[in-house]
Amino acid sequence: MKRPHRSLIMAALAAAITLSPATLLLAAPEAPPAVAPGAAQKDPSAVVAAEIEKGLAFLKTQQKPDGTWQGVGDPPAITAIVLHAFTQDPKYGANQEFIKKGFGTLLSHQKEDGSISSDFLATYNTAIATSALASANSPEYKAAVDKAVAYLRSLEWTDKIEGVPNQTQKVDPKDARYGGWGYGHSGKPDLSNAQTALDALHDAGLKAGDPAYDAALKFITRAQNNSETNDQKWAGDDGSFVYSPADGGESKAGEYTGPDGRRMLRGYGSMTYAGLKSMIYAGLTKDDARVKAAWTWIRKNWTLDQNPGVQFANPKDPKAADYGLFYYYHTLARALRAYGEPVIVDAKGEKHDWRIELIEKLAKDQTADGSWVGTQKWMENKPILSTAYAVLALQEAQQDLKAHPPQAGK
Repeated sequence: MKRPHRSLIMAALAAAITLSPATLLLAAPEAPPAVAPGAAQKDPSAVVAAEIEKGLAFLKTQQKPDGTWQGVGDPPAITAIVLHAFTQDPKYGANQEFIKKGFGTLLSHQKEDGSISSDFLATYNTAIATSALASANSPEYKAAVDKAVAYLRSLEWTDKIEGVPNQTQKVDPKDARYGGWGYGHSGKPDLSNAQTALDALHDAGLKAGDPAYDAALKFITRAQNNSETNDQKWAGDDGSFVYSPADGGESKAGEYTGPDGRRMLRGYGSMTYAGLKSMIYAGLTKDDARVKAAWTWIRKNWTLDQNPGVQFANPKDPKAADYGLFYYYHTLARALRAYGEPVIVDAKGEKHDWRIELIEKLAKDQTADGSWVGTQKWMENKPILSTAYAVLALQEAQQDLKAHPPQAGK
């Protein structure tokens, strides 16, 4: 049986989600003033703050009486991703009662083995919840984070690693599955699961050099179109990343036949940024050939108008370029902040400050009530999900602007 199309984090979760109309916990606050497109060039810090404020105000109105943002029986990661957005904003933090209530319900899903899930997509749910709990930066949640991290480490496809008990998916380092994460205790590993798990480990404070990162680097390398470093037969040379190198390789952007008759896998935007970010978390620098190759692809394919590449696997759908667009924004923003270069010089030599352009793009697309809405594919037409992604992406841009203010002429 063919496995479900689950290349994107919340797309996979949303396959089981029906966001039913909810009785609102709080009355809708007065909406912050609308953000005028084009303003970011004048005062990007003020514009991004207004966008974030308006997005969080919308999300606050969507909380249910039990403290969650999900329907009964739905996966807890929906609540976790919203909580992550709130805890990263200094206006809210982790101690407000509505946020604490959300965390209380979220932690009611944690099992003795450390997982935070409803027995569905355990890697995604646990990883997203771990990032949210770590973002809260509260001693109250440390034990829960430690248990969740231990659980995630146990799910990695590796040979035996000292200090990681209860490993359930052991494999030889020569196997393309080595170093990856799948959907939990079953299913082949993929880069979407892997990057989410690595986000969680990074957010929880795991440092480069840890055996979990070292093993993951083998998987990440095998997911890249870079034949100099990738031993997989399908590997090309444009630096992009595919969905999974396991079981012969898979890409949600499709495959094609190369000039030499080889089966090739086409890389795409969200996975290429996921690969770049994961390599940096694992300790690679800008001088590494794999990082250079990824950056070359990003420069040649810079865009915020689509998730580049996915349209090629879906040529009959005019909206295919928008598949997973908000997931793409979130992954892009985390990756570029980690990379540490505010300005991207594209293939034509034009300069792009990714922070300002992202702020401009999301200001243009934000609706009057503060939400964002994507396409129906992968359920990004659910405003809670798309808005959480957008706010998290903007928070990355906001933090990077504080660290590296724009300079004239750059």
